[in-house]
Amino acid sequence: MPGNPAIFWPMILQAFLTLAVYAVLFVRRRGAARAGGDFEVMANGGAEPAGCRLASRNLANQYELPVLFYAACLALHATNGASWLAVALAWVFALTRLVHAAIHLTVNHVPARGAAFIVGYVCVGLLWCLLALHLLAPAA
Repeated sequence: MPGNPAIFWPMILQAFLTLAVYAVLFVRRRGAARAGGDFEVMANGGAEPAGCRLASRNLANQYELPVLFYAACLALHATNGASWLAVALAWVFALTRLVHAAIHLTVNHVPARGAAFIVGYVCVGLLWCLLALHLLAPAA
């Protein structure tokens, strides 16, 4: 029996978020270059304006905790463990990443950003727990 494909939709949302942050970073660096900054220096990790640094850091964030999210979702799907609870947790994770990115790329209010991160972190931890429990459950 194939796994639940609904688990892929929050993954798709997370992937599109990552692509959107790339676009934000490009637009901000291009704007900084037009204002007299050196695009090549910024693109290679040199000094850049605060808005560019925030976008660059947010892009790095999209390759940290989300990696564990993708792995858990794929493993749950592959083992037919993507239950309604797993799919719900995956959606909550993806939505908290949207909130986290929106805060980080705009007002950067660290307590609010941190709260979104913690909720997403808990969701990923629970996804891994669901996977472990699914793998430990006797085959029906």
